[in-house]
Amino acid sequence: MTESLTLAALADALLTEEGATRRIVAIAGSPGSGKSTAAESLKARLNARRPGVADILPMDGYHFDDAVLNARGDRPRKGAPHTFDLDGFRAMLERLRLDTGRDVAVPVFDRSVEIARAGGRIIEATTRIILAEGNYLLLDAPGWRDLAPLFDLTVMVEAREELLIERLTERWLSFGYEPEALIEKLEGNDLPNMRLVLKNSRPADVALRSDGGR
Repeated sequence: MTESLTLAALADALLTEEGATRRIVAIAGSPGSGKSTAAESLKARLNARRPGVADILPMDGYHFDDAVLNARGDRPRKGAPHTFDLDGFRAMLERLRLDTGRDVAVPVFDRSVEIARAGGRIIEATTRIILAEGNYLLLDAPGWRDLAPLFDLTVMVEAREELLIERLTERWLSFGYEPEALIEKLEGNDLPNMRLVLKNSRPADVALRSDGGR
């Protein structure tokens, strides 16, 4: 059964249960839900109380490069499930779970140039809580559902569909998209991805509202 919590309550729960074993928390949500912001805020709360205890593994670091997407004809759908290196992401989760006592370099997606940068973030050996964040971490689909055993706790960041559409529209307007290009971007990619997450995600252990619950 999914439990609704605030960020503060979730941070309390994670620190209360903290032990010697490293744990991985999946933070999922549709495009525009605020999952990346939630992950950063949760990391800040945790580290304010126990410095260095938490860090983030962003799924966006596993975007296929545009050269790969162009060759496959998938560039217009960048951000859809099949445009990610799922096997590479799963391998990194498995590596982090091994907890070998060594620092681990993970890739980070640079939106300013639309490229994933290898070694963009270092997860230190002493980090006990890994916040894995991405749209499809709870997707009930082949390959994606196989991630489930790698997560110790799952979180879904929720928001009303109309608010998600509003946020996505504002995002692309801020990048200077003209109305025709904006509609193509939303209807051709963002909204199908949003609805996929809303309709085809497995239940999470914890729900976080990013719209005040209205």
